[in-house]
Amino acid sequence: MKLRLLVGLAATLLIGVLALLGRQVPLEPRPPAQRPTLALLTSLPLMFGESFGLASGGSPALTALEQRYNVQPIGVADAPSLAGQKLLLMAHPRAQPAQALVELDRWVRDGGRLLLLADPKLDWDSGRPLGDRFRPPPDFADTGLLAHWGITLSGPVEGSSAGRLAAKKCGIAGQGLIARCRIGKGAVTVVADADFLNVQPSAEPKDGDLGLLVDELGRLESL
Repeated sequence: MKLRLLVGLAATLLIGVLALLGRQVPLEPRPPAQRPTLALLTSLPLMFGESFGLASGGSPALTALEQRYNVQPIGVADAPSLAGQKLLLMAHPRAQPAQALVELDRWVRDGGRLLLLADPKLDWDSGRPLGDRFRPPPDFADTGLLAHWGITLSGPVEGSSAGRLAAKKCGIAGQGLIARCRIGKGAVTVVADADFLNVQPSAEPKDGDLGLLVDELGRLESL
């Protein structure tokens, strides 16, 4: 119970920080015919619940995304999966193969837009045992990509599960919570947290909970 309270307080703090960084007015839903494709690569149970059943799928985060995007899940950030894609959300992804990282880097430099949620300490309840390949990893598996882009991730920050980012050639906001970088012809935004996506289906999501995720994607679209 105490852990849940701390996590809740940390999430509330994060939402407050994001609210200061985002637009005051949330982006409006788009008509279905006007929704661009958003590639989604994640280890989190956003598309489906942990049981992979239809009854447990459709998280509030997915609902928020689908109001503006045609969400297309991918299994790996390699060239075939990214071909034709313009916008990619990597929400606490699993470690990617070395060749996929090379191809992801090329995709960004050629003009791709990436929002990466890299949580150094994921506080997300799971019914699956430790070591289960379907359980989200406890921390972001950085295999050198961030360093290649000149970004460092540390943390978690004391009193929170979120981390801190630093980069010489990127814009840093939220006291290190967010790094916004131009890389080649493309752009990358890194957020050192993913727990703010963990909105319970029974709860009524606030604009600050998930709307700012969509807002940041909209910012990347506009670059």
